[in-house]
Amino acid sequence: MSNNKLINQSISRRHFIKGASTIAGGSIVSLGLMGAQSVFANPDNIIRIGYVVPRSGPLGVFGQGDEFLLAQINKQFANGLNIEGKQYAVEILVGDTQSSSIRASQVAKDLINGNNVDLMLTSSTPETVNPVADACEAAGVPCLSTTAPWESFYFGRGAKPGEPSPFKWTYHFCFGVADFAKLYIDQWSKVETNKRVGVLLPNDADGNAIRGLLLPSLEKAGFTVIDAGPYENGTSDFSQQINLFKKEKCEIFNTFPFPPDFPVFWRQAAQKGYAQQVKIAQLAKAGLFPAELESLGRLGYGLHAAAYWHKDFPFFSKSTGLSCSEIAAGFESASGKQWNQQVGANAALFDAALESLISSKTPKDKVALAMAISQLNTETAVGMVDFTSGPVPNCATTGLVGVQWVKAKSGPWEFDLPIVSNADHPFVQLTGKMTPYKIGG
Repeated sequence: MSNNKLINQSISRRHFIKGASTIAGGSIVSLGLMGAQSVFANPDNIIRIGYVVPRSGPLGVFGQGDEFLLAQINKQFANGLNIEGKQYAVEILVGDTQSSSIRASQVAKDLINGNNVDLMLTSSTPETVNPVADACEAAGVPCLSTTAPWESFYFGRGAKPGEPSPFKWTYHFCFGVADFAKLYIDQWSKVETNKRVGVLLPNDADGNAIRGLLLPSLEKAGFTVIDAGPYENGTSDFSQQINLFKKEKCEIFNTFPFPPDFPVFWRQAAQKGYAQQVKIAQLAKAGLFPAELESLGRLGYGLHAAAYWHKDFPFFSKSTGLSCSEIAAGFESASGKQWNQQVGANAALFDAALESLISSKTPKDKVALAMAISQLNTETAVGMVDFTSGPVPNCATTGLVGVQWVKAKSGPWEFDLPIVSNADHPFVQLTGKMTPYKIGG
C-alpha cells in the first residue's frame, strides 16, 4: 500500500494494530507521509514526528482516542506544511510503550536512532513521559510532552529547586500539584465533612510528588491528612489501608493510583463498609475514563475527579481543526464510545507541536525547534500553553476543573461528567452541582 493511499483512507483499529505488529516487533507504526509527492523524495523536506504513548497494558486506556485523533490530524496535514515558503511533508511514527517504562525508553531510542525523528511527542503519566524525555535529552532531540504533573517531569528527572534547569531539549506542559491543591480545597468545601482525608498514594513518581507537595498544602488549608504510606502498584489486598481510614473516620478519600488498582481498592472498601462512610471520593490518574466507571457499576456513581480537558472547554484545536465539543462528538461518532479526557489532551500536544514547527521557521533544525518550544505561547485544546512564564524552565502549567461522575439522566451513556468546581479555570462554566458520594447515585 502506498503512503498516499494509507493517509487517504480511514485507518481502522484492526489495520492500525496489524501494521504496528509488523514493524519493529510491535513497537512502531508509521502513518505514512502527509502531503507526500515526488518533490518530497528529499529527506530534507520531510518532518518526522515520533509519538510515544501507551496503547496496551494497564495504561492502554490513555491511548483509546488516538485512532480518531490521528485521523483528524491526517486530514489537517494532508497537504503538508508550508513554513517560510518551503513545503514539507509530515510523517508521524507511533510507538506503543505497552505501559512499560523500559519499553518507552527503548521505543524512543528506536525512533531516534532508526527513524531520525525531528520532534518527539509523548504523553500519559510519568511512567511514559519521563523515560522518553530522558532518551531525547541524551540524544539531543526536541521533545514535547503532557499529561503528568510537571513536578514529576521536572524534579522527578533530577532537576533541583532553585538551580538552573539541567534540560535543553525536553519540554512539558500540564497541571501541577498546586493546581490540585487549589482545586481540591475549593471542591471539598462544597460538601460538609469532618475534613479528615484518607490518602492512598503509590510508591512511584506521581505518588512521591503528591506526598511531598500536595499533602502539606491540604494540611495548611485545615484538612487532617491520614497517609496510609506508599504501596506498590499492582497490590491486591488493601485491608490494612481501609482499616486505617475507617479507624480515623476519614470522610474524604483521595488517591492517585494506576488505573487497574482503584477498582480493586474500592470494591474492598465497599465490602468492608468504608465506601459507605466516605462523602467525597477524589480520584486522579484513575477514574478519568468512562470505561473505568462502567466496570464499577453502581459503585461508580458520585465519584469525583479532576479534568485536565473537558468537552465543554471553550478552546479550539488547530491540529485537528475542531473545537472541544466537536472533538468529543467526533470521537463518540467514530468510535461508538463516550468521550474521554485524553482525546483533547493529546490534541493539545499536537496543537503545541504544530505551532512550534511553524514558529521555528526551520523545523529540520533541532536547535531552532527546541528554541521555538521554549518560547511557545499559544492556545491549544486544553487552553493556553505558555513556556515563557514558568513555573520553572522547560515547563508550562495548564488548569484543572473539578468533575463528578453521575448517573446519566438520558442519552446513550451510563455516566455524565458535569463540571462542579472551576477554581483553577474560572472562565469555564459550571455545568453541575457537587453532591456527597452515595453508592448507587
